[in-house]
Amino acid sequence: MISSADFQRHFGRYQDEAIKAPLAITRNGRERLVLLSVEEYQRMKRRSRQVMGIEDFTPADLDAILQAEPPPEAAAFDHECST
Repeated sequence: MISSADFQRHFGRYQDEAIKAPLAITRNGRERLVLLSVEEYQRMKRRSRQVMGIEDFTPADLDAILQAEPPPEAAAFDHECST
């Protein structure tokens, strides 16, 4: 994290750092912005997902969901479910 004042004073340095990893920029001690490389931004955009409503699913989609079984390795997370 870096303050917005420090970011303004050392813009070039933080541009170079943001190429390596995203940087959180704070104002009054609270995170306000994130500076990241174009490559990371594009990667994140590619991974964004469209949210679908139940009306967007076909009967075949819904049946496939009902028939789906989790893989055996998912049992390692069973303790996270409330009973």
